[in-house]
Amino acid sequence: MILYPAIDLKDGECVRVVRGDLGQATVFNPDPADQARTWAAQGFHWLHVVDLNGAVEGRAANAAAVEAILQAVSVPVQLGGGVRAMADIERWIEAGVSRVILGTVAVREPEVVRAAAARFPEQIAVSVDVRAGKVAVQGWTEDSDLDAISVARRFEDAGVSALIITDIDRDGTTLGFHVEAFGEIADRVTIPVIAAGGLANLEDIVRLKGRPGVPIAGAVLGRALYNGAIAPSEALKAAA
Repeated sequence: MILYPAIDLKDGECVRVVRGDLGQATVFNPDPADQARTWAAQGFHWLHVVDLNGAVEGRAANAAAVEAILQAVSVPVQLGGGVRAMADIERWIEAGVSRVILGTVAVREPEVVRAAAARFPEQIAVSVDVRAGKVAVQGWTEDSDLDAISVARRFEDAGVSALIITDIDRDGTTLGFHVEAFGEIADRVTIPVIAAGGLANLEDIVRLKGRPGVPIAGAVLGRALYNGAIAPSEALKAAA
């Protein structure tokens, strides 16, 4: 199971927020590239980078910070937040992003996702962000009438490399992973699932990895990693 330390970008800084509320942002590092180097040095093999401003505005708002991260580390980076068009996807892949995450367009313009996955095999992921059972869009500021399974199944045969399922109700709270909810999706779709939202401690990683059924492909580590509740070495050992 691959662990993805999250680097969430707001106003050029590395922050953590609660349930997507940008008004509750806690700055953990004013230098995102420095944070990227730290996680790479700790042994993580991927980074999960999100442009929070961009997700709300529908455009790249922290491009300079993303570019600095790409220049600072050699580990692969998956990037989401504000990527809405093929031109945006092309730009980031050319810049060195290993996997582009598409969320809002997966709900509103699924044909963009399918076209991108065909053009860039294994380099497109779909973000399915769930609040009270429904998928949220536009930086979690709007709700759709679709559930996670309905969105995920749109891309079963599209060549999408991963589904990043975020439990918005727990995101940033360290209340613990809702392992059963992630597992249900993994069991019902053929696309690998990466779990995000609510990770509290090492036991969450153990439970996620050890659940019966289709294996969970990865997990995003956020506040629990930043506040020291999880030690990188122990997390990586548990996920191996």
